[in-house]
Amino acid sequence: MKQTILTLTIATLCTLAGAQGKKHPFVQAPDVFDVTEFSTQALTPVVASMCVAYDGAVFAGVDGTGSLGKGPGKGKIIKLIDKDNDGIADSHTIFCKVDNPRGILAVGNKLFVLHANWIGPKELEGMYLTVFVDADNDGVADGKGIRLISDFGTKKFNQSRGIDHTTNGIRMGIDGWIYVACGDFGFVNAKGTDGTILTMYGGGVARVRPDGSELETYVHGLRNIYDVAIDPRLNLMTRGNTNDGGGWNIRFIHEIQSGEYGYPVLYKRYTYEMIPALVDVGGGSGTGAMFFQEPGWPEKYNNIPMMCDWGRSQLVIHRITPDGPTFTQKAEEFIKCPKITDVDCDASSRLYVSAWHKSGFKGGNSGFIARVTPEGWTYKAAPDLKNASDTELISHLSSPSSKLRLHTQQEFLSRGPSKTRSKQLTKLAAQSDADTDHRIAAIFTLKQLNGEASHPSLEKLTSDPAVREYALRALADRKTQNAKVSTKLFITGLDDTDPRVQVAAAVALGRLGQKSAAPALLAKANPPKPHPLFQAPPKSAPAPSVDKNGKKKKKKVAIKEGPHATPNPSIILPHIAKKALTELNATQACLDAIGGPNSQGALWALRFMYNKEAVDGLITKLNSPEKSITKQRIAMTLVRLIHKEKAYTGDTWWSTRPDTRGPFYYPTPWEQTATIQKALVAAYNSGDAALQKTISTLSEKDRAPIDGLTKSPSNAVTSSDEPKVDLDKIKSQKGQVGKMAIEDVLIALEKVKGNPKKGKTLFTRQGCIACHTLDKSTPPKGPYMGQIGSIMKADQIAMSILRPNAEISQGFKTVEIKTTSGATHQGFVTKRLSDRVEMRNIAGIVTTIKASDIKSEKLLPNSMMPAGLASGMSIEEFASLVTFLSQQK
Repeated sequence: MKQTILTLTIATLCTLAGAQGKKHPFVQAPDVFDVTEFSTQALTPVVASMCVAYDGAVFAGVDGTGSLGKGPGKGKIIKLIDKDNDGIADSHTIFCKVDNPRGILAVGNKLFVLHANWIGPKELEGMYLTVFVDADNDGVADGKGIRLISDFGTKKFNQSRGIDHTTNGIRMGIDGWIYVACGDFGFVNAKGTDGTILTMYGGGVARVRPDGSELETYVHGLRNIYDVAIDPRLNLMTRGNTNDGGGWNIRFIHEIQSGEYGYPVLYKRYTYEMIPALVDVGGGSGTGAMFFQEPGWPEKYNNIPMMCDWGRSQLVIHRITPDGPTFTQKAEEFIKCPKITDVDCDASSRLYVSAWHKSGFKGGNSGFIARVTPEGWTYKAAPDLKNASDTELISHLSSPSSKLRLHTQQEFLSRGPSKTRSKQLTKLAAQSDADTDHRIAAIFTLKQLNGEASHPSLEKLTSDPAVREYALRALADRKTQNAKVSTKLFITGLDDTDPRVQVAAAVALGRLGQKSAAPALLAKANPPKPHPLFQAPPKSAPAPSVDKNGKKKKKKVAIKEGPHATPNPSIILPHIAKKALTELNATQACLDAIGGPNSQGALWALRFMYNKEAVDGLITKLNSPEKSITKQRIAMTLVRLIHKEKAYTGDTWWSTRPDTRGPFYYPTPWEQTATIQKALVAAYNSGDAALQKTISTLSEKDRAPIDGLTKSPSNAVTSSDEPKVDLDKIKSQKGQVGKMAIEDVLIALEKVKGNPKKGKTLFTRQGCIACHTLDKSTPPKGPYMGQIGSIMKADQIAMSILRPNAEISQGFKTVEIKTTSGATHQGFVTKRLSDRVEMRNIAGIVTTIKASDIKSEKLLPNSMMPAGLASGMSIEEFASLVTFLSQQK
């Protein structure tokens, strides 16, 4: 009864605080904003996703299973209405019941939902994109919905692990595509309404038309993104994390269409072959995202991507600055919100955030939605688009609200094409004194409304520098409408003075499918110089040389592979041009370019062309009287072609600690492997020392053994000889902490100031060192503690030590592996490579097991960290340990 009264009291206080504005018991925003509690935990606990209609209706995707829970019947979407616009929901309906609502998008009377469907407590049918319709506007979906995409996930891992690395948030761009944030489970044989089938191995962004057709990959090589922010100029941005043993580090990424972002096979050792992120900001867990552009807000907080970080309990702003075809950025904490999951807004400048608050990985009954508005904000109703005239719609398409422009566009499209509408849109698109964002909205409305009939108008707009990029993008936007599009304008665009136009032209040429564009693309595909992509492997260090005056010459510094999270605008056009050549399968054009000025770009593209023509042509060039450096570069390309990635069938996942060796996760031979190996052996035996060095070095790095030249790495089972830690002895000690109730320990910690220097010593003495590291240069063990203070507060750290089983860090559950020889190993996986698994047991002993020797593997319910490790400590000692850990950021 006491707990019930306390809960009711908090809920009442929250409601009162919301009614007063200004303050919120759990959400902290800058002083220039008011925050109200829009809905309480009694109504909207564990909101996994959320969207807001342009008119202010809020749709909350409640998921009682959290991220790791499983089973049916715990998911629903609640529609909430604030009738008097005071910031507190007055009424609600259960719009529909769906399992695991992971992405929601409201358009008119339709609600698009990315969700799972369980057909039993442990059996998952699949992940789907479904559209629900509420034709009578009663707040309840009419029927079960229409399935647009089926099998939009990886059944095996969604079922065994939970819906945490799957297809997630959905957003619509001004181009009318629905963009889908895909976690690193990927998906297998997702099928659209037009029969299109698509597979994605690992994470990325997919997109599909609102009717479920034309499903395609937009970018690839991300980890576990949860949502996509899309600005009015169709820049996509995500905030996803990594995990290779050094913590869940957040990377903020600008996604450029067709780009490869490298996770996990390229971003450590082959960074020059990917587009890097804009920044790595350290530990966190990215969730919802949006680009905010609404009138009435302070300029400082407008026209910016807003990204939720569940791990840091922050809504973060990334202030972006144009940098060639991409951006630089500066991250800034904006709103504090406990376990924030999503963010969205309406066309009346109201921002909403959702939070799990005290709910955990397997759900709970805590959470809320809060509304944020500028101080002094007054409600202004969004226009009634349904009953607006075409002329009124054109004016709304010129609104300063990006939310209103998008939904105005969709209302236009629902009315169908007409000469009057086409004329109005063409006029706005061509209006030179209009805002560029408004012209872009008109361009893509015109394209969607008239399809191929819009092309003459779009071609004229390519002569206008202000919108040339967008006219080109619109022309090639739909592969189903590209049959009659000429390459001429795009080839011209490759030489434009605007780097964004150049990149847009390169993307488009790959989509048009005409190999005649290959020579123009080859001229842009050479990587910038100097570049590691075709740098010869280092030879043994020569004796220092001297110049003519007898002074020592400066040694040449070896070019290092670039970082994976530093903007590199110079690589983007070559990267996209190379991708376009690969998409065109322009094999012969690339072969013809070898030895000429565009040789490096041609060889880069040929690394991804798995066909006999490419292999035969490369071998012929290798055996011809080319320069040694050219032969070395040809050999590099052939070494890469020895293997390809294994076809993805959904039976494998690279886990939370992936193999980052690259360039493939599962190097797999194909029909030309033996031919390539034979040719490389012959080249090696030709006597060219530099060529020999290239072949041997690259075959080792690429994990592409060549019979007679290189050996495969050993997969023998090994155990480390690290010092053993007697955790049983440590936890058997009974000091002050062990004699107190946990609640009393936490209360006592509030009154004691810990000594971080002493805490560092205690980190070793109490056995923490057996399973945790503090330095990224140290080989990873269990959960990384080097930035724990940026993710958890001191009281949360204390609780995780006192009750380690309460909420186990993802990726560090106890695993039991049984081998084919009958042995059993328990511990947590510290490294999972494609060919072996590394485990660390309770004593800190490391064992490596060949993947082929694993008979079975299962997760155990308890944490590897035993309770009681702090029992022998005094309160002052425990406070010192907690203080030390809280300072690790």
